[in-house]
Amino acid sequence: MIREGYKGMVEGGEHFIKAKWSSVSSIIHVGGTIIGSARCMEFMEREGRRKAAYNLVQNGINRLVVVGGDGSLTGANLFREEWKGLLNELTVSGKITVQQKEKFNDLHVVGVVGSIDNDFCGTDVTIGTDTALQRITEAIDSIASTAYSHQRIFIMEVMGRHCGYLAIISGIISEADYVFCPESPPPEDWHERLCEKLQKERNTGQRLNIIIVAEGANDVNGAPITAEIVKKVIHDVLNWESRITVLGHVQRGGAPTAFDRIVACRMGAEATIAVLESKSDTSPQVIVMVDNCIKRIPLMEAVKKTQAVNLAMKARNWATAIELRGTAFQENLKALRMLSLLKPPKSTEPNRDDPHFKVGVMQIGSPACGINSATRSLVRATLYNGDEIYAISKGLTGLMAGEVMKMNWRDVIGWCSQGGAFLGMNRITPEGKFAEIARRLREFKIQALVVIGGFEAYRTVLSFAMERSTFPEFCIPMVVIPSTISNNIPGTDYSVGSDTSLNEITKSCDLIRNAARGYKKRVFIIETMGGSCGYLATMAAMASGADSAYIFEEKFRVNDIQRDCHNMVAKMNEGIERGLVLRCECSNKNYTANFMERLYEEEGNGNFSCRTNILGHMQQGGYPSPFDRCTATKMGISCADFIREEMKKCLQPDGTMLATTKESACMLGIMGPKCKFTPVEDLSKETDFHHRIPKTQWWMELRPLLKVLSIHNSAYDKKCKCTLTSSLQYISTTDWKNASLKTCPRNVLYLQMIVELLIREFEF
Repeated sequence: MIREGYKGMVEGGEHFIKAKWSSVSSIIHVGGTIIGSARCMEFMEREGRRKAAYNLVQNGINRLVVVGGDGSLTGANLFREEWKGLLNELTVSGKITVQQKEKFNDLHVVGVVGSIDNDFCGTDVTIGTDTALQRITEAIDSIASTAYSHQRIFIMEVMGRHCGYLAIISGIISEADYVFCPESPPPEDWHERLCEKLQKERNTGQRLNIIIVAEGANDVNGAPITAEIVKKVIHDVLNWESRITVLGHVQRGGAPTAFDRIVACRMGAEATIAVLESKSDTSPQVIVMVDNCIKRIPLMEAVKKTQAVNLAMKARNWATAIELRGTAFQENLKALRMLSLLKPPKSTEPNRDDPHFKVGVMQIGSPACGINSATRSLVRATLYNGDEIYAISKGLTGLMAGEVMKMNWRDVIGWCSQGGAFLGMNRITPEGKFAEIARRLREFKIQALVVIGGFEAYRTVLSFAMERSTFPEFCIPMVVIPSTISNNIPGTDYSVGSDTSLNEITKSCDLIRNAARGYKKRVFIIETMGGSCGYLATMAAMASGADSAYIFEEKFRVNDIQRDCHNMVAKMNEGIERGLVLRCECSNKNYTANFMERLYEEEGNGNFSCRTNILGHMQQGGYPSPFDRCTATKMGISCADFIREEMKKCLQPDGTMLATTKESACMLGIMGPKCKFTPVEDLSKETDFHHRIPKTQWWMELRPLLKVLSIHNSAYDKKCKCTLTSSLQYISTTDWKNASLKTCPRNVLYLQMIVELLIREFEF
């Protein structure tokens, strides 16, 4: 490890530290960087880079993984291009030998993007963005109660000197009234528009007003728009009081979110394999996440595209800048503009060219944070499209009781940030009640149905689709928006609520780890929710740096637990005095949490003590995370657009609906940053209904990585080949080799490379 970035590379000496297993133990929950980061003007000069090259050679290093933004990665590429020339100069001056020059003739560079602004082109997300959004969201949620109590306007300044991503997303998830960001400057008369909107909202009784200003915000002429300027405009025009909150570096601080930890783990593992694979003719790569898969792309190609955005903004070519940011950025900006309107622009009067429809929405299953966000965006997007939407209270029970209410634009104010389920929900399914449900749908003239919820919501829509031949009332377009903490629904990578739950579990693990500092050599067995789905246990284990995670999908026996105990003893002997073991609640009916506690303590042979923690319903969370709010918002808008198109296709001359194709009853899934609609009929073939899980789950491909990260380095001792054999068998218990042949995801293939490298290194 090289401390203090390029500065440490130039200065050398104690900045170069050989890392051990224990060097990075118990740091995953720590914000910032333990090895430090510093700007280095000396590295920008060739003499500084020559010193850096000398220090690398002296320490036997010619492979670099650089974590930073486009500036750091550009510097790394320049360093690589000059490498051979720098070595020639060092050889001529006698600082290094000819043998050293030949041995380290090539410099191999791989980049990993760490930037809270999410301003790097080529990747869906950068490390640190989700955590920054979490800090912003926490601040806005805290301020909102004060603003509401005092009927006051708060102006929040967020980071984003050249990129408005943080401002746009925080504007969406906080229901901000106005957002100023660099890529989309307001019109010249923004002063009047802002004050007019605030005045209208105050006239309707709204007590809370939030304005988001990115630090790099500007007008169409390029002049800066600051929080102070916005405050002055409000005071001069309306004579109203407002308050400014500059979040500053608070956005960079604190413990990273679970999402950031997992992304960083996946990117770090891929970067390691990429830099070890590099050859003399390999161009520098940067590790990115695209469609939920970790990939490598050419470094400088991505850097040049990123810099092109800044050039477009300097030229005030705003449309080009937004286009270069990518489709996800454009969709977020469009969603912000639509959701922040005072009222829907379209008339509710029907006409032949643009018919208006009646859409019903209900929630079925158990509450999950973000379900209100999905309902809010669905309601507003439906109204924006010119349709009517009716909220059905308490799921199917409320529908059969006739508890149906027409929703208006302002009815969903404040819903985005709230947990629970405002419409009310239960786990009642339609079996035996089809006739009564059909009668109510006919009575209220519902022409399309959106069901938000978990596995019960999925089964409900599937049941309705199967009953279409008997009940024509079910021949309407239907969509499921998945919302469950377990993330156990087929057809989607993520369900609304699962990220919030994962954050809650990870926070609990952090608290338990911190509380255990007063104890020596203690192992905690933590039981998570999820039913038979091991998503929460697996991802929380990776996010918290746990030693193992036991799940239903990956069968285990007593000897597996014993092996994990021996691995734990090895860590304890090196001075790592706390252990974390996660267990999914239905992973095994016989090996309960209490049984595992006793077994660990027995097999530990006095090396450590054990305690059990069953987290319970606190995992459902209080307030939805930014990820869940944003995902839910995106799903609600996509659902409204899809439903409308389907209704137009299925509309009959007499005004009734006739939806009979399987494509008219779908699951709305999030695949990477994109929404995908999959017929529930097709998904039924991919579902294990008995255990309420999909037959194939993408996150299972991360299980080998979890194991690699948790095995102590003593397992790879050259002197103990039997231990190495056991470890390789442990890593390969998931059938990831077969999976890699079918799908070839990079987050699977690097594990195969790890095993091959170990075998080659140990001549095994």
